[in-house]
Amino acid sequence: MAKEKLKEAKLEKKEIKKDSNKEMKEGLKSLAEELKHRLIGSEEGKLKPEETEGVLGEGNNDDLDKEIQEASEKITKEEVEKEAKEIKKQKETGETLIPLEDYIKCAVHLGTKVITPHMRKFVYKRRADGLAVINTVAIDEKLREAIKFLVDYETDKIYLVCRREAGWEAAEKFAEVTGIRTFTKKYPPGITTNLILEDFFEAELTIICDPWMDRNAMFDTYKLKKPVLGLCDTNNFTTYVTKLIPCNNKAKKSIGCMLFILAREYCKAKKIPFKAKMEDFTGPLEGN
Repeated sequence: MAKEKLKEAKLEKKEIKKDSNKEMKEGLKSLAEELKHRLIGSEEGKLKPEETEGVLGEGNNDDLDKEIQEASEKITKEEVEKEAKEIKKQKETGETLIPLEDYIKCAVHLGTKVITPHMRKFVYKRRADGLAVINTVAIDEKLREAIKFLVDYETDKIYLVCRREAGWEAAEKFAEVTGIRTFTKKYPPGITTNLILEDFFEAELTIICDPWMDRNAMFDTYKLKKPVLGLCDTNNFTTYVTKLIPCNNKAKKSIGCMLFILAREYCKAKKIPFKAKMEDFTGPLEGN
């Protein structure tokens, strides 16, 4: 009798464990489906199946950076003329902050092979090599919005963060000409949120060069309920970015171009002397 009861108890335990595992698997499946729906299933940001591959992998990828950097360096004069002609054909362009051809020379329009729902509206085509192409007119429009937003803040209430090596020189030049505090290489965690830190300071606006690479600064700013102005590529999620500038944020020339325009217009609005040239931010543009 005791043996039968023991046997029944073991069977019951086995069934409970089996049901528990089944529920866990179903729960994980539901969670995965919900996440997938949130990322790629909404009507606003629906992507083609081939575009969703790698949508979660927006993290730091040296191969990706290298690929974009190489593609940015290989833009020829013929490509510049062809791209500019195509853009003008699609939409009448008024006066842009810099010549349309200079935007293209700096490869600001080159995205990645991944397009997130947040960034899809800024993409108008893919190249033969799979790289997304950002609408250059949209870049100029968003830059104008960002500049209007930026000039409302005083120099000592802004800081810029750029952890990506390709943007270090441009970020340092940005700091030099504007007087805005800048962090390259490493952002000191908690520097704006932890009062006991020796270098603690208060800021009203954070500028980031990539929501993923500069996420620590972005999250610190979010905790303080302050705005974030960010350079956002096609593989970025922009949930915590208040004002975004769609652009190639992987290549030296592109980051330099964006920071040059922001610095020039900020200095103009604040009546700060500005003598820098775009090549001081981007490096030489000859040969394109």
